[in-house]
Amino acid sequence: MLPDAFPWWGLLALATAAFTDVVTDLLPAGLLPQMSSSLRVPEARVGLLVSAFAVASALAAIPVTAVLRGLPRRPVLQWVLAGFALLDAVTAVSSWYPLTFLARLAAGVMGGTLWSMLAGYAARMVPARQRGRAIAVVLAGITVALCGGIPAGTALAGALGWRASFGLLAGLALLLVAWIRWQVPAVGGDPASRRTPVRRVARLPGIPAVLAVTLLLLTGHQAMYTYLAPFAPGRTGLVLFVFGGATVAGIWVTGIVADSHLRPVLLAALTLIATAMLVLGLAAREPVALLAAAALWGVAFGGAPTLLQTALVDASGPASADVATALQTTVYNVGIAAGALAGGLVLGGTGAAALPWVTLAFTVAALGTVATARRRAFPPDRSASRAPAQFSRPASGSRAPGSGTGQGRGSARPRPPRVPGSGRGFPARSR
Repeated sequence: MLPDAFPWWGLLALATAAFTDVVTDLLPAGLLPQMSSSLRVPEARVGLLVSAFAVASALAAIPVTAVLRGLPRRPVLQWVLAGFALLDAVTAVSSWYPLTFLARLAAGVMGGTLWSMLAGYAARMVPARQRGRAIAVVLAGITVALCGGIPAGTALAGALGWRASFGLLAGLALLLVAWIRWQVPAVGGDPASRRTPVRRVARLPGIPAVLAVTLLLLTGHQAMYTYLAPFAPGRTGLVLFVFGGATVAGIWVTGIVADSHLRPVLLAALTLIATAMLVLGLAAREPVALLAAAALWGVAFGGAPTLLQTALVDASGPASADVATALQTTVYNVGIAAGALAGGLVLGGTGAAALPWVTLAFTVAALGTVATARRRAFPPDRSASRAPAQFSRPASGSRAPGSGTGQGRGSARPRPPRVPGSGRGFPARSR
């Protein structure tokens, strides 16, 4: 059973976990000179520390999630964050590049495991009608990390040295272990006989379409975003500031409307991105047009991950959300890599002016996929596709929340939710 009140503190703990992952991932990019000097390697090799994290995250998400599915979910989340604390601490004290590189690889494995858990766990903490709002709260941790966490970490490194930034991240991850134990509800693992195989989850109605839109959107976005500096020379910082601020607005709006209007809001978001790219392709030399397009792009893209993850959990059901999100994590990272590669090829071939048209093509393809995937992936009426969120509580001898006897841990065994289109039930599980 689920609590009546919206679980703000538990969801904020998950959002802070997302924040910790993103800052750990991207902070070295803002510390290239300092880390290069301390580790006595070229800046390009420090840049590989970001690549190592991303590659390990993409490769680990599916197999690690599959291996850990039988374990209680909250302890897994706590151990992952304890791993972040240890590995950020190793990074903070290491003066040997190979050790730092290995720590980054291991942190990437933790990151892939974490991302396969967060959206599904949030969905399990609320009724189905609040699923989009809960996921929006958790994914807001990404926006806060990009707009505030990484600049703050870079500023702290300038004042106290880069090791202080990683030391602070290690302390935050350690605090999160206690916060999650205090505020995030426990959820049991799945018996082997009741686990949906990964291949079967990937073939559930709606899942392929959501993953396809994720790949198209991220590939197009990254092709443009990675090369903003050559596209808008002299104005890159201002464009990034406008884009970042607009993403905050996008997350906020999406949290309000995602549960009641997911399909039209996603169609509108993709249309706004396409419009922004059209403006950039035709009038990027005009400062007003450039900044207006950046604002449209940011508002639309800020809410897109929440909309896609909500659609993914709707299609998979909370019982299979961890595996589905692991698949999406891998696709997400593939899209980032493919977009950066495609953008680089276009930049070297026809020049930066062609980048918006590349992003426009991918966005139109994503828009067409959403428009045609009406039955399962992005239905006009989500109520028929949403599986109920239920907790599977391993504790015995304690009382279920909302039972009239206090807010304890549940001992009742809830009925497993039905996975849409599967014809059979699977055990409830956290992410």
